[in-house]
Amino acid sequence: MNLVPAFVLLQAGDPAAPPPFVQFLPLAAIFVIFYFLLIRPQQKRQREQEAMVKAVAKGDDIVTTGGLHGRVTGVTDDVLTLEIANIKGERVRVKVDRSKVDSRRKEAARKDDDS
Repeated sequence: MNLVPAFVLLQAGDPAAPPPFVQFLPLAAIFVIFYFLLIRPQQKRQREQEAMVKAVAKGDDIVTTGGLHGRVTGVTDDVLTLEIANIKGERVRVKVDRSKVDSRRKEAARKDDDS
């Protein structure tokens, strides 16, 4: 009986089989699809969010990640002071970490609030 070790048979391979790199093409195609559909747009959104947070200035109307709406009355490197209410002449102000700014409100909303 002629017993050939299994590893010798595996090394010989099928002569009609495609080259090994062809087997990785579907995996590479999936990575490219994920890059263009998920990774790249997320990086773009993150860059835009960072630029918006850095550009927040005194007088801007913002919304925090906690849902707090207010107008920026003070700005430092890491902390913003927001005026969130005006009750009987008393101004209610809170300090918010700059990284917690979610978005700026539209200019039209600001004009509606002022009138």
